[in-house]
Amino acid sequence: MRIQNRPFLFFIVYLIGISFGIDGYLQSAVIAKEPEWRAAAGSVVITPEKSMWMSGYAARTKSSEGKVHDLFAKALIIEDAKGQKIVLITTDLIGITPALRDPIAARLESEYQIPSAALLMNASHTHCGPELREKKASRRGLGGDRGAEAREYTQALAKKIVKLVGETLPRLEPVTLKYSSGRAGFAMNRRLPTSKGVINSPHPEGPVDQRVPVLMVSRPDGSLMAALFGYACHNTTLSFYQFCGDYAGFAQEYLEADHPGMVALFMMGCGGDQNPYPRRSLDLAKQHGRALANAVETALSVKQPRLIHGPLGIAKDDVELEFATPPSRDELLKSQETGNKYEKSHATRLLAQLEERGGIQTTYAFPLQVIQFGHDLTLVAICGETVVDYSLRLQSELKSGFGVIGETEPIVWVAGYSNHVFGYLPSLRVLKEGGYEGARAMIYSSYPGPFADSVENRVTSKIHELTEKARQAVKK
Repeated sequence: MRIQNRPFLFFIVYLIGISFGIDGYLQSAVIAKEPEWRAAAGSVVITPEKSMWMSGYAARTKSSEGKVHDLFAKALIIEDAKGQKIVLITTDLIGITPALRDPIAARLESEYQIPSAALLMNASHTHCGPELREKKASRRGLGGDRGAEAREYTQALAKKIVKLVGETLPRLEPVTLKYSSGRAGFAMNRRLPTSKGVINSPHPEGPVDQRVPVLMVSRPDGSLMAALFGYACHNTTLSFYQFCGDYAGFAQEYLEADHPGMVALFMMGCGGDQNPYPRRSLDLAKQHGRALANAVETALSVKQPRLIHGPLGIAKDDVELEFATPPSRDELLKSQETGNKYEKSHATRLLAQLEERGGIQTTYAFPLQVIQFGHDLTLVAICGETVVDYSLRLQSELKSGFGVIGETEPIVWVAGYSNHVFGYLPSLRVLKEGGYEGARAMIYSSYPGPFADSVENRVTSKIHELTEKARQAVKK
């Protein structure tokens, strides 16, 4: 049974100790008590040093033209009383690719003995960052080797992040972890049902998750070392040619300005089918950033936030997802002749796959991850551009069955855009409805087409499995 009021307990024991003349011994015992958590945080600028092709919009026709503000990668390292660590990396990027994560994970394991399962990388999905996906850069570039440009940037970025972690690790110090939340109202579902199918337009009645979860990392003197916060919404307020973190970049900027010495880290939620509204101006991006920062400030001002205890439990594994029946050779040849330029390009890639492999892939394995903080917080990290249905479902399903007698049920925080952002991860509902997130977006990838109907069940079943594994590790 966990003792909640430790300071009061030590005070009573201390008074008893005075009467027996052992106050010096008790003071030493209190001072020598190991902290429940240690942590450190840091950041590094990752803005490209030269003009680059930008990510997020297929209609772009030229490279970047300067910046509004810098882009960052940020690290929050948390260690429990047993010495087990997790490394949370947030980035102002379109996504996380294997070409970025794999070398970082390998070096952290070899140089700092931090296993890959303990590394969570998340992308804000800003559409005003550099294109680091080599194949997409090559396909969208208008001259020059855009693929080589993306590859060089990714390799340099991986080294920067490893260096950031290496510089942050020696600064671990005792901290307290607390959780609270706020709300921001600018995210809205963008899948509007019409007589002609689902279109990309504001859908006020569509499902949303406007919560703003906040993990506060405080030093013994009460000052904030870091605030990790999330929101489920595309970073697509802007579509111009300057590097910018969009609303998430501004929110972090405002919070750090208002809390000197604190590192503000944004973790993208399940915003695959959510857009910020209204859109399309720098002033609106700043306005949404201020709204999100205000939601975080609200969480920081809560008088009795939830205290987060240890130890850590970590589980990570791949889930094998099935694709729907791929198109035939004849269908691909027809798309090459009659489709738009993106359909033609997609058909060409699949025909090449058919020639090289003798068939088109029917499955692909993607990473899922669960980090359990004692009995208090379950952090789920899902790959891809995850739609909001996953967050709403898992927050409900994972709350039960793990509380301690006399305590509230665990908090469930679900992040998308983590570890491998390959494209859209639809729920069964979104898949059946079709539209961009359900199927259409696949033409911009090398995958054969939409996922099979098993997609949501496979993802949620694996997350339940990983959650049970992480929670069992906590109980040991």
